[in-house]
Amino acid sequence: MARPTQAFINLSALTHNLAIVRHYVPRSRIMAVIKADAYGHGLLHVASALNTVDGFALLELEAAINLREAGFCQPILLLEGFFTPQELTLFEQYQLSAVIHHNEQVSMLTQSKHRQLDLYLKINTGMNRLGLTPEQFIYAINTLKQHQCANSITLMTHFASADENIEKESIVRQLQSFTTATQGLTHSCSLANSAAIIRYPETHTDWVRPGIMLYGASPFADQTAEQLNLKPVMTLSSKIIATQELKSGDKVGYHGLFEADNPMRIGIVACGYADGYPRHAPTNTPVLINNQRSRILGRISMDMLTVDLTHIQNAGINSPVVLWGEGVSVDEVAQHAGTANYELLCALAPRVEKIALSQ
Repeated sequence: MARPTQAFINLSALTHNLAIVRHYVPRSRIMAVIKADAYGHGLLHVASALNTVDGFALLELEAAINLREAGFCQPILLLEGFFTPQELTLFEQYQLSAVIHHNEQVSMLTQSKHRQLDLYLKINTGMNRLGLTPEQFIYAINTLKQHQCANSITLMTHFASADENIEKESIVRQLQSFTTATQGLTHSCSLANSAAIIRYPETHTDWVRPGIMLYGASPFADQTAEQLNLKPVMTLSSKIIATQELKSGDKVGYHGLFEADNPMRIGIVACGYADGYPRHAPTNTPVLINNQRSRILGRISMDMLTVDLTHIQNAGINSPVVLWGEGVSVDEVAQHAGTANYELLCALAPRVEKIALSQ
């Protein structure tokens, strides 16, 4: 019998969430971010459901080629660009767009015969991760134009704190830095991620780059996906494979991190950190059993975790358990585990079967 741990991917929820993006940005083109296997949801499933978007953004060259070979015709942007001059042949062959974020990439282009690429020049406006300084940006754009290295040029940056409600000053500073660096230029621009799409309409330029909100999770700690009218796309589920009766004082799992203070009934679920469930999720992290809310007990094992069945009606072997998704948001699980919803979705293990649902 197949192991019961599965991830159900609700494609209609994806299209619903895309409609929410369009509501926020009616005048912008949408570049859906589908990096990391579409945040763990399955690249081709997600791209097919989002086929009406204006473009796709990801990091992996092989995945971009897979999209092209699957028939997707939209612009496909590689968010870290190219790493070697040899890759430029593939960029041109498959008509892929590249982010330029350091001058070594500019040099690769000027020394190459490949001059028909659509380029995105990334400006570092304060995040200090990837991006050209404003001074480097001037050199880069002038050099690319002089050597006729680009079919088109779009200007972009990335916000460091758009997901923090108290950090609007940071957004204002970065936006001002971008505006100053690009003053007088008429190129298309791309600024807003999911958080900025929702909270900062002044960042809605020619292109927006929604990511986490497409998958039905909130980019904010102080606002839930449900409050944002976003629907969860992934539901990670499994089943109870064993039950135990505990006496007061009995301990659960490795190192006995949970101790029963009353008689209890517990269930063992076929899901663990090797499936992508966070090992550091503590006791009281929520789960749904037979559509009833319950909790994790003790330490997460590699292949199993323990749940409280004491007050759950009709629970036993083969009872369904939702780890996150419909009924238990990935945002809430991530908050209990002290991590980000992004990490949980992207960490889904290859051994977990993904099942696409049309509704």
